[in-house]
Amino acid sequence: MAGEIFRATTILAVRRGDQVALAGDGQVTIGDTLMKRKADKLRRLGEGRVLAGFAGSVADAFTLFQRFEEKLGQYHANLTRAAVELAKDWRTDKVLRRLEALLLVADREKTLVVSGAGEVIEPDEDAAAIGSGGSYALAAAKALLTHTGLSASETAVEAMKIAADICIYSNHEIRVEKL
Repeated sequence: MAGEIFRATTILAVRRGDQVALAGDGQVTIGDTLMKRKADKLRRLGEGRVLAGFAGSVADAFTLFQRFEEKLGQYHANLTRAAVELAKDWRTDKVLRRLEALLLVADREKTLVVSGAGEVIEPDEDAAAIGSGGSYALAAAKALLTHTGLSASETAVEAMKIAADICIYSNHEIRVEKL
């Protein structure tokens, strides 16, 4: 399996009203082999006030979750400041910059995509997604937000189902966290 392309996930954040939901599928694929169906790719951080999901290497994601939680503590749960500081460390630290993952994080006010290239992106709209099936989930969520009255968590689940029907690297083992 050395040198195989690792594809593992769809993570979606949806906002509606005063609710934010983060959804993730459970599939982990290495090359053309399904390795796991029920992986948990979501975490509650910052004493439960921040939702985080990852796409990429699991070991790398755990390292990033730990570092991000430290930044949240250091910056008193200020999501943007913690994300910017993590991105700076991620880009400049010799060990961290080798990590292969993306983070999607959200609190009650903001949703951010954080990458190892130093990007901290706040989407303009009420949905954001990362991972192999992210584009499919994002398109479905945008349509559902526009044309239905579903809640944030209902929208996230339905959009994830659509993504799983299209993306071979995503599945219907969907987990949702909400604030």
